[in-house]
Amino acid sequence: MKFKIWGALLALYIVWGSTYLGIRFAVESIPPFLHAGIRFLASGMILVTWQRAAGNPWPTRKQWISLAVIGNLLLLGGNGLLSWAEQSIPSGVAAMLVGSIPIFLVIMEALRPKGIKPTWQAIGGMVAGFAGIFILVGPSEISGSSLRLDPLGVAAVLVACILWSIGSIYSKTADLPKSSFMTTGAEMLMGSLGLFLVSLLTGETRDWSMIEVTSRSLYGLLYLITVGSLVGFGSYIWLLQNAPISLVATYAYVNPIVAILLGNWLGAEALDSRVWIATAIIIGSVIFINRSSKIPRGRPAAAQVAKT
Repeated sequence: MKFKIWGALLALYIVWGSTYLGIRFAVESIPPFLHAGIRFLASGMILVTWQRAAGNPWPTRKQWISLAVIGNLLLLGGNGLLSWAEQSIPSGVAAMLVGSIPIFLVIMEALRPKGIKPTWQAIGGMVAGFAGIFILVGPSEISGSSLRLDPLGVAAVLVACILWSIGSIYSKTADLPKSSFMTTGAEMLMGSLGLFLVSLLTGETRDWSMIEVTSRSLYGLLYLITVGSLVGFGSYIWLLQNAPISLVATYAYVNPIVAILLGNWLGAEALDSRVWIATAIIIGSVIFINRSSKIPRGRPAAAQVAKT
């Protein structure tokens, strides 16, 4: 069993860490919201079809409303903005910023009526985490770094983190199907509708043609649909049932490092000491927060969709 657990954990580390580079490759020649819509429509249809064949019922009307709210907060607000941002910022930097989500989860939970208030240790961890973010995205004149990041891209990822956190907190009390796979598939379908609508309203396909899609973007999209969404999430669900949650949660610490290394190796993304210092501070703060306070977690399928 230990071999299976570590094998699944290794798959989770690599697969979810690699999805950031997959997104960067996909949006090189596919509009970001369109690419995300295609990705989650395909993945959602596969999961929902499988669950229906297994005998699980369709969500009720009330559940579809909850699924639409969560799916659009996580996939349109979270993954859609992340995809848009990766047109202008390195995938490793995006992954590191997304790795700070536990910090935002603590804040959103504290703001929720009757929510859990953070301890002083958690507050200290949040302060350290935001210091790491400032080191990463602050003026290069202060840090002495040659790495310059697009402020709009960075802001988009931070907003994505906030929307992801709101969706995760909402999922704790929402009326959702009993099957986590049906929940995930239905959320993907509802989120894909929002992504297609935004793609249409923003006119991102107005001057775009399918013949412009490069093989690298196509492979990136296929990788995200199959390996990223299905293999990665399958490993996550299996681990939740067979391994301690504290061990499963370590993916949040490892994924940014994997993304940074892959971005540098396969995407020729620049790295310098500023990135590594910020990485150490942000990941360290998240570990400290996890150990010092009870971070709210949504249902597995709801709270982790946007990471796939």
